[in-house]
Amino acid sequence: MGDEAGEGARRAPMVWAFAVRESAGVLVAEAIVEVGARLHGELVVDAVDSGFVLAAGEPPPTTGVVEVGAQRFERLVLVGGRQVWEPAAGVEVSPGWLAAAEGRGGVVVIVVPPGTWPVGLMSLEPQERVAAFTRSLERARVAGRLLHGTVAIESR
Repeated sequence: MGDEAGEGARRAPMVWAFAVRESAGVLVAEAIVEVGARLHGELVVDAVDSGFVLAAGEPPPTTGVVEVGAQRFERLVLVGGRQVWEPAAGVEVSPGWLAAAEGRGGVVVIVVPPGTWPVGLMSLEPQERVAAFTRSLERARVAGRLLHGTVAIESR
């Protein structure tokens, strides 16, 4: 599990969603992450230690960093580089997402609790999928179960 960021690397079953939204005329890149129940508590501790807060209002700046390379999300680095959360393989991101992230100088990362992704989500039509996922995120936000923060982006 170790790497150049130390023994804090976490390779876990992770579900990622990448979105671009417009806020006050500015494009904002979002990365939404869910890990399984076994590691969720550890991710929450790492996120809070990096400056994430309950998702209400604008996401605050944090000490976190998202690393990307060759149009792939590679990892989320938290706690001053001591904790690294990465998917088993890099996850492809769109050129629009990268442009929004680089244009704003950061990414809004949203940590969601296990079970936020609706069952059967990927079998829905694209517009239905977005609507179902958005409803699920909003329910979790209203319940006070989401964390968010703005992290820097680094190209590798």
